[in-house]
Amino acid sequence: MITNNGNSWEVVSNNWALQVPYIREREYNGFRQASEKEHLSIFPVHAVRRDFPILSERLNGKQLIWLDNAATTQKPACVIQRLDHFYHHENSNVHRGAHTLAARATDAFEEARKTVCQFLHAASSKEIIFVRGTTEAVNLVAQTYGKQSVGEGDEVLISHLEHHANIVPWQLLCRETGGSLRVIPVDETGQVDLAEYGKLLNKRTRLVSLSHVSNALGTVVPIREMIGMAHAFGAKVFVDGAQAVSHLTVDVRELDCDFYAFSGHKIYGPTGIGILYVKSEILKDLPPYQGGGNMIADVTFENTSYQDPPSRFEAGTGNIADAAGLGAALDYVSAIGLKWIFSYEHRLMEYATEALKTIPGLCLIGTAEQKTSILSFVMKNVTNEAVGKALNEEGIAVRTGHHCAQPILRRFGLEGTIRPSIAFYNTVKEIDEMTRVLKKIRRNQ
Repeated sequence: MITNNGNSWEVVSNNWALQVPYIREREYNGFRQASEKEHLSIFPVHAVRRDFPILSERLNGKQLIWLDNAATTQKPACVIQRLDHFYHHENSNVHRGAHTLAARATDAFEEARKTVCQFLHAASSKEIIFVRGTTEAVNLVAQTYGKQSVGEGDEVLISHLEHHANIVPWQLLCRETGGSLRVIPVDETGQVDLAEYGKLLNKRTRLVSLSHVSNALGTVVPIREMIGMAHAFGAKVFVDGAQAVSHLTVDVRELDCDFYAFSGHKIYGPTGIGILYVKSEILKDLPPYQGGGNMIADVTFENTSYQDPPSRFEAGTGNIADAAGLGAALDYVSAIGLKWIFSYEHRLMEYATEALKTIPGLCLIGTAEQKTSILSFVMKNVTNEAVGKALNEEGIAVRTGHHCAQPILRRFGLEGTIRPSIAFYNTVKEIDEMTRVLKKIRRNQ
């Protein structure tokens, strides 16, 4: 957890404690008391930036401007130090060791699970499964609940917005079971068409799998309403929260989703660690996904019995260090407050949107009213690759390509876009610098 000692914030977990001087109390209180219109100017972004060592990196002689946050976020010092502390003082396998380091590692692992439970407002930490990332979470659900529930003639619904990771596992499942994959269309702004969604739902709908936020466009899907509509037909709902958790407060009980997943590296945590939340009433009846150590109760050559969840779904040695690092990342953003993070990022996105509109021949893709801080665009007569290269030469990192979301880009007649994506350590000055380079590209075109 993170507590305030009066001068800075202190992260305390198990046997380690780290000073995190990212927001002084005076700055933090000032921001909390400000009006939303003031958030862009008053958010203590420069104090936050001091916590991210990589932001002082220079590329091509230029100060790094990291605007590729939808691909992965940078890591605060407290996360890096948490990993360092684990390997210096706690490194061991978990659960079965009779020695001190095993107890420390187990405490770190299970404390991280509790942190995730609190972050998602789940009912119990037993509903939290550690996975490698959102992709593994989708595959786990497809191969367990999906195989249990989807048969010949049954239907799985996804939206046109989905990342490939929330398309391909359902295609594989439907081909194996004889089910059908149906697609919810989006309108010209890139928002889900709720009327068409309602028409697709029927008594054969077994599962609806949706991105909470589009990774290609930044669209925030009306997820609570869509979950309620699916439940009215008896369907379960999986939510891909990879692009949502770093921007939006998520309460899985309020949403009433059946499954929710996210990746640690999208929310300032390590790579290779992710989370799958499953409602306990569903989880208790799911079969194992993989077999091996750690998930068994007893093994003979004739038969095997399995541990209760969540251990049943965590075969082999878990990613213990990165789970602890994820816990530190969630503590970090929770101490600042996702409400304040979203407000600052949203204002910065609005500023960036208006700046991009001043560039001739630049076309924004995805203009839904409800968006997080992802901008997607193309420039007339300039390839995406050329734009990305020119920005990189100035130290500005953005993503170009199809963003593992080819169907939604093709919905707009495109094979790729340029995608700057904003985090709470980005600044107005960085947006101005990106705009300057884009205008230079246009002048030189």
